Amino acid sequence: MEDSIRDCKLCDIFGTHVFDDRVMQERLPEETYRELKKVIDEGRMLDAKLAEVVANAMKDWAVAMGATHYTHWFQPLNGCTAEKYESFMSTTSGGGAIMEFSGKMLIKGESDASSFPSGGLRCTFEARGYTMWDPTSPAFLKEDKSGVTLCIPTAFCSYNGDSLDEKTPLLRAARALEKEALRLLRLFGDHQVRHVRAAVGAEQEYFLIDLETYQKREDLKLCGRTLFGARPPKCQELDDHYYASLNERVSLFMKEIDEELWSMGVSAKTKHNEAAPCQHELAPIFTVDNISADQNQLMMETLHRVALRHRLVCLLHEKPFAYVNGSGKHNNWSLMTDNGQNLLEPGDNPYDNAKFLMFLCAVIRAIDLYAPLLRTAASSAGNDQRLGGYEAPPSIVSICLGDSMLSVLKRLAGESGEEEYQSGAVVDFGIPSLPQLQVDATDRNRTSPFAFTGSKFEFRMLGSSMSVSWVNATLNTMVAESLDWISERLENCRDFDGEIVKIIKEIYLKHGKVIYNGNSYAPEWPAEAAKRGLPCISDTVSAAKILTHQRAIDLFSRYHVCRESELRAREEVMLERYSKHLLIEANTMVRMVNREIYPAVMRYATELAQSITAVRAHQYTAKSQEQRLEFISRKLDELDSAVIELGQIAERIAALQEMEQRAIQCRDQILPAMNKIRAIADALEVIVDKKIWPIPTYEEILYNV
Repeated sequence: MEDSIRDCKLCDIFGTHVFDDRVMQERLPEETYRELKKVIDEGRMLDAKLAEVVANAMKDWAVAMGATHYTHWFQPLNGCTAEKYESFMSTTSGGGAIMEFSGKMLIKGESDASSFPSGGLRCTFEARGYTMWDPTSPAFLKEDKSGVTLCIPTAFCSYNGDSLDEKTPLLRAARALEKEALRLLRLFGDHQVRHVRAAVGAEQEYFLIDLETYQKREDLKLCGRTLFGARPPKCQELDDHYYASLNERVSLFMKEIDEELWSMGVSAKTKHNEAAPCQHELAPIFTVDNISADQNQLMMETLHRVALRHRLVCLLHEKPFAYVNGSGKHNNWSLMTDNGQNLLEPGDNPYDNAKFLMFLCAVIRAIDLYAPLLRTAASSAGNDQRLGGYEAPPSIVSICLGDSMLSVLKRLAGESGEEEYQSGAVVDFGIPSLPQLQVDATDRNRTSPFAFTGSKFEFRMLGSSMSVSWVNATLNTMVAESLDWISERLENCRDFDGEIVKIIKEIYLKHGKVIYNGNSYAPEWPAEAAKRGLPCISDTVSAAKILTHQRAIDLFSRYHVCRESELRAREEVMLERYSKHLLIEANTMVRMVNREIYPAVMRYATELAQSITAVRAHQYTAKSQEQRLEFISRKLDELDSAVIELGQIAERIAALQEMEQRAIQCRDQILPAMNKIRAIADALEVIVDKKIWPIPTYEEILYNV
């Protein structure tokens, strides 16, 4: 009985703060509702009359829920969301006030675009930008102690129409993907499907640490990661945190997260402890790509906000701590139709499922041809710290298909010696009371950057703090180009079935080099990948240049996802953000050494010197103290010299005007200098008196929640 009551409460919570289909049916006139659904489902033009009715209904609903303000909620290129609050209140001629919200206010908002990253698309004195309502993503209410705000998901563009956000390219890419997917489905005789969209489920990893501890670390506050910290005696060697039972403090936090997200229509489904101490994961149910992108941004905002209520801090940096796992965002991607088909579902026998194999081969071809673009979509200063270690995939983009799928492709391509594909294989646990288990089409390869997991692909490269919009815009565009190529082949052939086999064989033989089912952590894999001709792009500076290669410009221009000017702007923004992040870290490191670490070590050295004097006064030797003092004095000299050098490097680089040169020098000079300083400081941490060391250590941070 209690369980059923609890279930009813859960169902009552979900979507209560969303202007979704249920609310629209209830509050909109029937004709208006039908017209709005056509705008949402068919991409029709939104006219002013329709917008006026929708705006009035949306305002009435929001006000009834306690809202006093609305905001056009958008995603500029700074990695965050942006909100400008407008009151519903308008004054009347008699000096009174009314609550007002027009169709014009709903559709378009004007924002100052000068202070957002634009990559040179806008000058500082050219301030105007526009937010435009995205009716395909439902409006929602955000509620906190300050009140209730109506949030309207919007695209953001400049006065000249250039995209200045993450949402616009994703919406354009979704349109291109749908067009090419429908084209291929029609060739297979499927005329029932009207819409095809990428369905995305973004698993979100994060760290939770104590607020009081966080406030004592300037590096965490300013950089989001620890710039110092010696390896603690225990990290994650015992695998005792992964899937472990939740402690009460964390469990209460997660309960509140679930309830807040459910009320805003975010289908938070899975929560658990991750591999590293203090690390956790939250995963939603799949939904349409642009809605999933919006919801993931909401998820990150909510994690930050709710954590503070529990005297916790949520860290979304990709590598906040050395020696343990970093945090990623696994982007699960599949292709769904409006009548419920998953186009990446193999079916009972992939040999007979030609349609599935065409879509699968389109993905394989796309990943091989445009791997550098996919790698670029997962590039940031934080993610550079994470990729390649502690369960993060390497910087080489490859596909894990699993032995079953690979066997199918090899046989269709005419290669022999592989075992036949067997559907319905079972695992017998050998215990009569346990049922036999039917296995999936593939095993899970946790080392693969892009793994087929039975009915979807999981892209594991993306960093935990990053938006999922650009990676899915990139993936959608790449696959659209491959579907275009396949459809053109099939449209111009005489033997349809024979051409399908030819296409599969050609794609496997030409692009199969990107398929790798092995251990991507293996030391021999980089050499093997190089033999295959697979690119290894190890850092953001190298990745950013890919955006303005002619091949990238041609791809995004052809499918009307990004103009050349917009791609060049994205490259500039990537380089600018990278160099700014590293310069902030360098300057923070200099300050922490000069104001905290160096003075603390000096105090300890003074105590040692006084101890040596006291011991000698009693006619004893002080050999161990002398050795320790000599070590500390030498390290202090090294530390001081290295910090002075880093400060000079940072000052010189900050003065550079050319963004690419600034980013290159940050990568080549600042990072090595910072690593040198950290090594010295961490060596001092393990020898200096714990009471004197000025900042919380890894033991105190990782095991305090």
